[in-house]
Amino acid sequence: MSSKVKTKGSEKIYLFDSTLRDGEQTPGARLNFEEKLEVARQLARLEVDIIEAGFPISSPGELKAVQAISEQIKGPTICALARAVEGDINAAWEAIKNAEKPRLHVFLGASDIHMEYKLKKNPEVLIEQAVEAVKYARKFCPEIEYSPEDATRARDDYLYRLLEAVIKAGARIINIPDTVGYTVPEEFGALIRRLRENVNGLDQAMISVHCHNDLGLAVANSLEAVKNGARQIECNINGIGERAGNAALEEIAVALRIRSNHFPYYTTINYSEIYRTSRLVSKLTGISVPVNKAVVGLNAFAHSSGIHQDGILKNKETYEIIDAELIGGKAAQMCLTARSGRHAVMDQLKKLGFSLDKEELNKIYDHFVKLADKKKEIYPEDLEALILDHLSFTEPRYRLDYLQTVSGSKSIPAAIIRLKKDDDSTVEEVAVGAGPIDAAYNAINKITGLSIGLEKYKINAVTQGRDALGEVQVEMAYQDRKITGRGTSTDIIEASVKAYLNGLNKLLRLNGYQ
Repeated sequence: MSSKVKTKGSEKIYLFDSTLRDGEQTPGARLNFEEKLEVARQLARLEVDIIEAGFPISSPGELKAVQAISEQIKGPTICALARAVEGDINAAWEAIKNAEKPRLHVFLGASDIHMEYKLKKNPEVLIEQAVEAVKYARKFCPEIEYSPEDATRARDDYLYRLLEAVIKAGARIINIPDTVGYTVPEEFGALIRRLRENVNGLDQAMISVHCHNDLGLAVANSLEAVKNGARQIECNINGIGERAGNAALEEIAVALRIRSNHFPYYTTINYSEIYRTSRLVSKLTGISVPVNKAVVGLNAFAHSSGIHQDGILKNKETYEIIDAELIGGKAAQMCLTARSGRHAVMDQLKKLGFSLDKEELNKIYDHFVKLADKKKEIYPEDLEALILDHLSFTEPRYRLDYLQTVSGSKSIPAAIIRLKKDDDSTVEEVAVGAGPIDAAYNAINKITGLSIGLEKYKINAVTQGRDALGEVQVEMAYQDRKITGRGTSTDIIEASVKAYLNGLNKLLRLNGYQ
């Protein structure tokens, strides 16, 4: 089955991926520079049409990451978000000016509640501000997208005048955001229809939609908008995003494909990269995919009912409407061992979508050999976990040098931790705790002098078997920051310590300790 299909006579739906902007606003989902770049590379392999790479004015690190994505990622349009003020637009353009296909995305509140309580400005003044912002952005970039924030709660007459004005000023993509996930499909479809009928000049622009999932309707609202004239959908991998998240890219893409009889449109994404993209985003953000998640959840192709199993054995179509192979859900399970050489490891990495230079391969191969000494067989998921650890641990201030713990039913849990600092000096501490992991974390806090809280702790087996690689994800809190850390090892205590150090090193970089 081909992963790309264009239905004769149908129109294209452009998929605008905001995982690196709106998706990263998920609490605790902060990505570092290398992680953002790796997600962007995977989105390019997925062949999304537009990557919204970030909000450059938010921090110097964000601007630098968007610049790198713009310079290194080819294929998709690279978009940067800006409020309707010159400073934001300047920063956004500085970040994307070297992109192969740049786009500036400007937004400003349009609902009465946003204008009165958040912006505290007269609606007519805000129309003038929007127009001036679009005109200013057009001086830099020919492709301008404009979003009237909270459009689904805005007054129709105001929305019509605002959109006519920004289109006249040069906006060529008009995005209608359901910012708080308030609308329902019939209502949202009717809004898109009214805009097409009442906004002069809208035929000169593409209609886009951006739906949040507060009522669980983001995907349904997006598809209803398409039926009524929208041709771009803004969505995120795994549906991540603020609050209840955003429309899920994988659900929209597969719904358009499977129900092409109902939606006579097509996308040009590479469907076979969907599953791999989902896994990468999940692991790097630390946000697990629910097992019952549509399309990419672990149970999406699992059957426990005897009746269902009998039907599947006779004909898969009795209970499966999606072929797992369509989304790349059945990757080749080539097992590696301690006897596997660099060539075999490199080949498997390429199949997983990673491209490494010689130095990076040597580092990963050293980790591979150490893991292979502990495990009889290394699965693709194990190798993927090693790569993601390497991405997350770029330039750490602290590395684990030695770990010993004591625990038992009649003993006081304790841990000895020795860390190596970035100047190659070492520091060691002993601590007790409620258990060996808590004791280890207390020892690390004593070394750093920071009082870091642990808000969430989660462990999963990467693969099957008693020697499976354990993957630990933690959410850590320090002052007003929440950081996600991850670590892997065949020893769950060691994996837990690596995850804590991963989060600690991210925190130190963000707070400028390095």
